[in-house]
Amino acid sequence: MKLPVPIPIIEIAALINAELIGDTSMIATGINEIHKVQQGDITFVDVEKYFDKSLNSAASFIILNKKIDCPEGKALLVCDAPFKAYNDLVWRFRPFRPLTKMISDTAIIHPSAVIEPHAVIGNYVKIGKNCHIQANTFIGDYSEVGDNSNIQAGAIIGTDAFYYKKENGKLHKWRSGGRAIIEEDVEIGAGCTINKGVSGDTIIGAGTKFDSQIHIGHGAVIGKNCLFAGQVGVGGKTIIEDEVVLYGQVGIAQNLVIGKGAVVLAKSGVSKNLKGGKVYFGYPAKEVKESYRELAALRQLPAILKSGKID
Repeated sequence: MKLPVPIPIIEIAALINAELIGDTSMIATGINEIHKVQQGDITFVDVEKYFDKSLNSAASFIILNKKIDCPEGKALLVCDAPFKAYNDLVWRFRPFRPLTKMISDTAIIHPSAVIEPHAVIGNYVKIGKNCHIQANTFIGDYSEVGDNSNIQAGAIIGTDAFYYKKENGKLHKWRSGGRAIIEEDVEIGAGCTINKGVSGDTIIGAGTKFDSQIHIGHGAVIGKNCLFAGQVGVGGKTIIEDEVVLYGQVGIAQNLVIGKGAVVLAKSGVSKNLKGGKVYFGYPAKEVKESYRELAALRQLPAILKSGKID
């Protein structure tokens, strides 16, 4: 997530009561977990074996719980509870603002957009021209809907990320500071749910079409002109490239990459990265010819066992 305005890192250190080490003249422009960081971002780490990953990332500022040497061009913010400090910053810059009416006064909606009865439009939402938002849709805070997109009845856009950190035997929910971005010419079917990112954005690419009852996890990036059939589920932070087709009830695990033009047949389960331009089937999903050969061999197994030709 981007900060509303760039903020001197000295001010950030004061907000979280942290000791500042390194270049104290730098300016922070964003807050992100390690998977999404860019230059100017603040991130955190509280497990020493991951210190190097954070220090060598694109992040300019790292909140951590131990004094160490600071790499050139970065600043460290040392405090006792890095996760709490990070989460408190997200809460500060993405505070909870309850809705008091169906359409927030802060929403920016193009005059040509059609908003049907009982649609709920959150704070700072942007809806482009010629959009059609059907009845009983929910579009959460900071979400964006591009021109000529259609959100069908009962769809839920920009819900909290399903993301928790376990500390002292308890699960602590991360504040969801990211957004849900629906680009132009997108169709979101009835009853779909799209989580916003923890700190980055969940993105549905231009021209993509969703059937009903599809779930997209936090921070997932769906490419352009994709086609997803009903009951598809995509795990958080997975990247699906352009022109991918997912048939009904396909499940895709988190943190994967599905290559451009891949096709995954119905009821398949994807647990590893898939190359583009190929057709996949099964659980775990494999190239369709390989899966079909395995199924054919399996059907012959009872006869082979009965014949006694194998031990």
